[in-house]
Amino acid sequence: MPISFTASPLDLDLGPGRPPVLRTGTAGDPAHWAAEHRDALHALVADHGAVLVRGLGLRDADGTGTVFRRLAKALMPEKEAFAPRRAYAPGVYSSAEWPPNQPMCMHHELSYALEFPGLMLFACLGAPAEGGATAVADSSAVLEALPAEQAERFEREGWLLTRSYNDEIGASVAEAFGTEDRGAVESYCRANAIEYAWQPDGTLRTRQRRSAVVRHPATGARCWFNQIAFLNEWTMAPEVREYLVDVYGADGLPFNTRFGGGDPIGEDVVQLLNKIYEDNTVREPWQAGDLMIVDNVRTAHSREPYEGPREVLVGMADPVRLADCSPTVEVTTR
Repeated sequence: MPISFTASPLDLDLGPGRPPVLRTGTAGDPAHWAAEHRDALHALVADHGAVLVRGLGLRDADGTGTVFRRLAKALMPEKEAFAPRRAYAPGVYSSAEWPPNQPMCMHHELSYALEFPGLMLFACLGAPAEGGATAVADSSAVLEALPAEQAERFEREGWLLTRSYNDEIGASVAEAFGTEDRGAVESYCRANAIEYAWQPDGTLRTRQRRSAVVRHPATGARCWFNQIAFLNEWTMAPEVREYLVDVYGADGLPFNTRFGGGDPIGEDVVQLLNKIYEDNTVREPWQAGDLMIVDNVRTAHSREPYEGPREVLVGMADPVRLADCSPTVEVTTR
């Protein structure tokens, strides 16, 4: 369906099974185009939860960072990362380092933090030979599809994220907290409602309880907002899980999730969550130069397995406080 913004004819493709795709034609100066159409793009994301902008011609990190800054009210630094990233500029990162043959299942970025991005910006500088799409799923639709008893339990109890930091798998303490200083790490944990314990070998383990269901800060819509399935042991490939349990023990996995009361989440629940995500997933293969804008509360995103080189930059924008999203689980900081 054709749409006109500031007298520039743009074509929004609303085909089934894919996110809305906005074709720009030849943008010329991507940063100027982004600034000119910023309000219209934000309106599209408010309407649809995500939009893929095609034809913008993004080619390098510097130009992409400028576009991100033109589109965002503010870019935010990442804290509590679950996997390493390369930082190109303040608020501009590489994709998380994750094995190409392993999916990054549906999740909401930093949904275990007390402050998280309201908007995610993705820019494809190099598309893979096969796979690698950043797929999206509507979180209200996912919540509606959950069995009532599961949704009610997660809403009542929330969810628990446990992490065991090491220098081999996932983000290290320094990568997650920006420092190796124990005092600074402990201060951050106390200020962000994270329980922590240093192990005899010097490694760190943490626990944090968060709401699984929140209300969108702008619309009030109830959203399934968490990383329960993605960071759970049963989402891992069986051989990966077996290896990690063998090396680190069942209680020392780099990350795992539980019901908010502490009970384990069964494999059947995780499989159900991932099936519901898949039933509500839309995807569009990346093309070099593409930009995707995603409402991080309303819309979950994933990264599918891929072959060949893939370069996608990430901007985390417009921070939102959990306290402004009607959390169902009380969080106490110290």
